[in-house]
Amino acid sequence: MNRALAVSETAIVRPDHISEEEWALRVKLAHCYHLVDFFGWTETIFNHISARLPGAAQHYLVNPFGLNYTEVTPANLLKVDLEGNKVEPSPYDANPAGFALHSAIHGAREDIHCVVHTHTNEVSAIAMKQAGFGHNDFYGAQLYGRIGYHAFEGITLFAEEKVRMLASLGDKHILVLRNHGIAVGEADIERTFFLLWTVQRAAEIQVTAGALGGADVALNTEVSQKCADLTQMLIKDSGFAVKFFNAMVRKMHAERGPGW
Repeated sequence: MNRALAVSETAIVRPDHISEEEWALRVKLAHCYHLVDFFGWTETIFNHISARLPGAAQHYLVNPFGLNYTEVTPANLLKVDLEGNKVEPSPYDANPAGFALHSAIHGAREDIHCVVHTHTNEVSAIAMKQAGFGHNDFYGAQLYGRIGYHAFEGITLFAEEKVRMLASLGDKHILVLRNHGIAVGEADIERTFFLLWTVQRAAEIQVTAGALGGADVALNTEVSQKCADLTQMLIKDSGFAVKFFNAMVRKMHAERGPGW
């Protein structure tokens, strides 16, 4: 275990009613919230990062509504069911805008255990463009064939939109919410964070390149597919995402301090 994670895990005592397995997941999810703030990807108190809890109950953890991401701790994360009902007492409520999106994915995709929703400037700009994400840059090429697109239906509040969002996502791990933002999901928190970082970098490069004059150097689809396949192999079959996540936590703690 790296030192930064060890410091944070001992900074708050695990409550007796929370298992060690669940507490470890809570610690990682709190780190993820803090990292999203650290990188400047937050939307004040809005948006969500959720993580599915192990077991058959289909419960997941999500942030308390009204807290900044820096105020999220392992202890104050909410445990909710697929309808967004709290399954344990908490003085906080959850933001209902997250239930339709997050519960739809957690309820239907056994391969996705963490979901992040953001709408940074760059991501939201690309979500507005008819062409969506390009694949001509280093990061965009890694996303080739991995993105679904969902037409904007207004603020994501209503259960009847779930089936359409899932159809738009299909078997992919990135969902562009047209005129809005993105949702990304992967098998664990570390892989999800790395995918989010890759999507954000692709958006930043694409927006920057679009502001320059002249034509882009186009990549052929074979090269883009090769990049996407290699990235997925690295993420799936190695500890690459864990190393990246832990390194970013250490970087954050070195600059901000190890406390919550």
